[in-house]
Amino acid sequence: MEINKQIEKAKQGDQVAFTFLLNHYWNEVYGFMLKRTENETNAEDITIETFSKAFDKIATYNSEFQFNTWLIAIAKNVHIDLLRKKKSSLFVEITDEQDQQAYNIADTTPSAEDELITEQNLSQLLQFIKELKPHYQEVIQLRYFQEMSYQEIANKIDEPLSNVKIKLLRAKKLLAEIIQNKR
Repeated sequence: MEINKQIEKAKQGDQVAFTFLLNHYWNEVYGFMLKRTENETNAEDITIETFSKAFDKIATYNSEFQFNTWLIAIAKNVHIDLLRKKKSSLFVEITDEQDQQAYNIADTTPSAEDELITEQNLSQLLQFIKELKPHYQEVIQLRYFQEMSYQEIANKIDEPLSNVKIKLLRAKKLLAEIIQNKR
């Protein structure tokens, strides 16, 4: 079966297989978490963290179980951890002003990337990027316009390296879909 082949390749560290699994199971895990959290941002964050953990621990996956069942189990644990963290720390709500600042930071116009983008008109590409959620705009901007390494991005946004990789994979897929739909 195709999925099992991709899982085996992913266990060997094949990036294409990781991307295939991410794309294949994203909606299922995200949909499950959206029902549980009733919050798009939390559902998305949990889904990113879930794939991050799954890819870090894919060698431990037992093929007697369905892969999606394994992912959902990880997602539930990530959600429980998130709830514990919120309970144990004094949770600070983000104000609209802080939210707006986050948007502004993600929207900063790039400088020397003309060589990077050959096929797509730069101003048009920037419009497409602005259609992404702010955290996806940010990783795209840092990776492709500021040419930061994955590790530099992880340090800058204070997230684990594996989360950065998942966010970039997801951002590129969403951006490609936007471009396809506009053509």
